[in-house]
Amino acid sequence: MPPIPGSGLAKGLAVTLRTMTKRTVTAQYPDVQPELPPRTRGVIGLFEENCTVCMLCARECPDWCIYIDSHKETVPPAAPGGRERSRNVLDRFAIDFALCMYCGICIEVCPFDALFWSPEFEYAETDIHELTHERDKLREWMWTVPEPPALDPGAEEPKEIAAARKTADKLRAQEEREAQEAREAQETRETQEAREAAESPEDRSDRAAEQEGQE
Repeated sequence: MPPIPGSGLAKGLAVTLRTMTKRTVTAQYPDVQPELPPRTRGVIGLFEENCTVCMLCARECPDWCIYIDSHKETVPPAAPGGRERSRNVLDRFAIDFALCMYCGICIEVCPFDALFWSPEFEYAETDIHELTHERDKLREWMWTVPEPPALDPGAEEPKEIAAARKTADKLRAQEEREAQEAREAQETRETQEAREAAESPEDRSDRAAEQEGQE
C-alpha cells in the first residue's frame, strides 16, 4: 500500500505536539541524586575471597583492561599422610576503567562470583591513570553493591550467598575455638595457682625436692 501523501509530516507534528504539552523536568544533580535502576552498570566491585585467579575474566575481556598477578603457594596436607597442594594467591587485581566499555562479560564468565556490578558512578578523575582501580579500591566498591532481589518462595539459595555464609561460619567457628582454648588455658592457670596457694611450705619444699630427685 503506497504511503498517504503528507502522513510523515503529520506524524512529525504529532510528536512535536506531544512533546510541547509534556511538563519539563530539570535534574538537580548533584544536589539531588538520581534514582538509578537496580541493575545499573556503574563500576565493578571485587569480592576477593571468591577469586581463584582462574584468569577467565582477563582472557574474555575484549578491551584487555583487567590486570591480574599471582603466585603459587604450597598448602600443607589437611590430614597426616596426605599430599601437599598448591594454590594460586592473588597479588594484584586491577581494572582500567579508562578502557572498560562496561560490557559485563567479565562478570558473566566468572565461575566463582567474584565480580559484581555496582550502581556507583561518581568516580571521575582528572588524571586518566587514576581510573585504574587496584584491588583495594575494587574491594571498597563491594560495599555499594545492592542486595539481590528477594527470592521466589521455594527457590534455591544463590551460590554466592551460600559461599559467603560458609566463609562467615568458618570464621565464627575459628573465633569460638580460639576463645575456648583461651578460656581453658586461663582455667588451667587459675587452678594451678590455687593449688600452689593451698600447699603448705613443707609440701612445696617436698615437691621441689622430688622434682630435683627426678632430674
